[in-house]
Amino acid sequence: MTLQTAERPGLKDVAVTSTLIGDVNGAEGSFHYRGIDAIALATSRSFEDVWFLFVEGRLPQPDESATFAARTAALRMPPPEIHEVLPGIARSGCTVPAGLRAALSMLPAQPMWDAPTASRKADSLRVSAMTPTILAALHRLRLGLDPISPRADLSMSANWLYMITGQEPSKSVSLAAEQGFIMAIEHGFNASTFTARIAASAGADIVSAVVAAIGTFSGPLHGGAPGRALEVLDLIGTADNIEPWVRDCIARGERVMGFGHAVYQTTDPRARMLKAIALELHEQRPSEFIDFAITVEQRVTELLAELKPGRGLHANAEFYAGVVMEQCGVPREMFTPSSMCGRVIGWCANAVEQSEDRKIIRPIARYVGPMPGKPAS
Repeated sequence: MTLQTAERPGLKDVAVTSTLIGDVNGAEGSFHYRGIDAIALATSRSFEDVWFLFVEGRLPQPDESATFAARTAALRMPPPEIHEVLPGIARSGCTVPAGLRAALSMLPAQPMWDAPTASRKADSLRVSAMTPTILAALHRLRLGLDPISPRADLSMSANWLYMITGQEPSKSVSLAAEQGFIMAIEHGFNASTFTARIAASAGADIVSAVVAAIGTFSGPLHGGAPGRALEVLDLIGTADNIEPWVRDCIARGERVMGFGHAVYQTTDPRARMLKAIALELHEQRPSEFIDFAITVEQRVTELLAELKPGRGLHANAEFYAGVVMEQCGVPREMFTPSSMCGRVIGWCANAVEQSEDRKIIRPIARYVGPMPGKPAS
């Protein structure tokens, strides 16, 4: 007997709090940020505008948009005391996400229990703005390269790609990355968001909430999935190997990474959008890799419908997120860190919102072990 005998394994469908930030409709295949369709935002607004929406609860006016973009760009560089320790962190051999946890932990922040709302927002902006810079610096240092300082004249997405590669991306590539970042900001009460809110419910500072969320997000069943989804393409190798590979995978009781979702009962809307982005990039620069990915998606979906009828298993966001990031020139080891560049904003917004509730999150566990014996006479 295990703990999974609880009535709601994994807390599935258990509402633990209320939120104004966003929601996911698994039946309809949609999700929104503060009542605005997230896909519509990704196709019509800049990343900085959507960031403003998460911080202030509304979209900015044109003058506010420019001011906010300039304000956040000015916060991208970490303080000297953090910048100086990055080489040592990179030499330690830890992963880039683990290095981010270590670096951010040095950033002073006031416990949200005592902090006024303005202070909580300011701390969240600092953490969110410097996260891409730290991630890119750690990546380059691990390769024996010098970090590249952020440029305030570039958008968040263009700056991210520039800091990784040293080259300013084209407008089409920058837009593709930006739309992907927007869709990564928030996605309901996923494991990392819940982790951030638990830390915030204890009155912890925003940095502690984000660091806790990073550890959860790095897992292969969560933010670590895009790289593993592309490994499926590598393992399949050729179109004629799709069917035997999938049948063998299912026969072994294994999961086909990049397919299926815990919430969506239909096609993941992020996957649809990311597939469209991949096709746009394909038109500008034809790629056999994208052709193969689309072939794999179509055939695997058919096979899963046959082998697991009624499950509604479709390609999820991780499948095409990996495809898009690969086409944008992001190394595979940086797929999960790339997602963090957007998701950190959602973590911060959720932590700040949770901090307004003065009740600590304290569930219970169903004990299923042996009962204590009677005390000795």
